[in-house]
Amino acid sequence: MIIETLSWGKVEVNEEQLYHFSKGIPGFDEETDFALIAMEDSPFWVLQSVKQEGLSFLLGDPFDFYPSYEFELPDDEAEELGIHSNVAVRCIITLKEQVEHSTINLLAPIVLNPSERFGKQIVLHKAPYHTRHSLIQEQQAMNGKVGG
Repeated sequence: MIIETLSWGKVEVNEEQLYHFSKGIPGFDEETDFALIAMEDSPFWVLQSVKQEGLSFLLGDPFDFYPSYEFELPDDEAEELGIHSNVAVRCIITLKEQVEHSTINLLAPIVLNPSERFGKQIVLHKAPYHTRHSLIQEQQAMNGKVGG
């Protein structure tokens, strides 16, 4: 399948890259079908709307940036996504002009079922996270550097 993107123009995606979000993504409820495109040689992906070339989200693996990140997926959410064992978690990244000010949203991860290709952004109501965690803070602390 060929889809249009603003960043890369026409991109060919295969069926394994397509995910259905039955309720869309908050704020984009009408958009339910997305392609998950890996950015080669980086820890990032792009979640690109199949229908709207101008709608995409930069995603990262939260465990790459915050190894201690954890949450419990509510049973009803796991059931809705058809998750029994295989699950992938990605979080939306907001890039800033100064990279050190870029953030990752750990409060509302994108939970994916790679087997069935369903996805949903889930807001963690009882978690100690927020929408703007620094991308580099914990990595600097792990390396013994002073965080910013």
